[in-house]
Amino acid sequence: MSPDPYAMRPHDFDQIRQMVYQFCGVDLQGKEVLVGTRLAKNVRELGFPSFEAYCTEVKRNPSGQLFTSMIDALTTNHTSFFREEAHFKFLKETVLPGLPANSKIAIWSAACSTGEEPYTIAFSLVDALGEDAFTRASITATDISTRVLSQAQRGLYPSAHLQQQLSAATLKRCLLRGVGNYANQCLVKPEVRAMVTFAQFNLLGDYSSMGPFEVIFCRNVMIYFDRATQQNVVNKLASRLAPGGYLFIGHSESLNGIEHPLLYVRPATYRKSGSARGAVRSDSTHSGKMR
Repeated sequence: MSPDPYAMRPHDFDQIRQMVYQFCGVDLQGKEVLVGTRLAKNVRELGFPSFEAYCTEVKRNPSGQLFTSMIDALTTNHTSFFREEAHFKFLKETVLPGLPANSKIAIWSAACSTGEEPYTIAFSLVDALGEDAFTRASITATDISTRVLSQAQRGLYPSAHLQQQLSAATLKRCLLRGVGNYANQCLVKPEVRAMVTFAQFNLLGDYSSMGPFEVIFCRNVMIYFDRATQQNVVNKLASRLAPGGYLFIGHSESLNGIEHPLLYVRPATYRKSGSARGAVRSDSTHSGKMR
């Protein structure tokens, strides 16, 4: 029996793993099954005669649409509204009260996926600040995947999905219920969507145009990086924080063993030193090298 031309060979996987790592720092080691499953659909739908032919074409044009679609397929991760809710409670109860009255608030949602995180940030700001949120706050939401960014920009989500994750008050204040063909969906209100600017961004790229930010969310993405890439990304993120600004990482992530300039505040929460604008006392912070 001849081998299946659509089966990913070890050599194919090695090429893909190397390309993805060089482009965005994601290490696919040990994920042969995931890669083969996610990309097999691309290979067939695009009419390639084999996985080998697909890999050859992707490698030939690493800045083309085919490469982009491969990155989209391999870097899309699960997300939800108010995921790891403690961060949003801390944002409302500690970060915001510690900022000067009527000051501008810039927040970055890095690796924003399909938009649940930046919209949750917006919902939290509206809840805490009321109408002032629309004039004081701006949220930059980035991801490496153009496909998820397109979905996020629409701000359209299944009603059942939202009703399980959002309070009735948030649903009423921040979303519109669909009618007709959209009866089973909800749309983030235009004034809330206007708080968020979506853009493609590679966390291995140039950060010079970003920030400074009062808060950066970079959660549940660094677990896919090796230690060297984690250190590179964390220090770049720290450089874009305003003095006294906060970095939130995922609760399953740790900066243990990574050299960085941030102060440990609490699990998955770090702060940049600077002017005392926050509510966290100086004796509750520790060197980021120790956690």
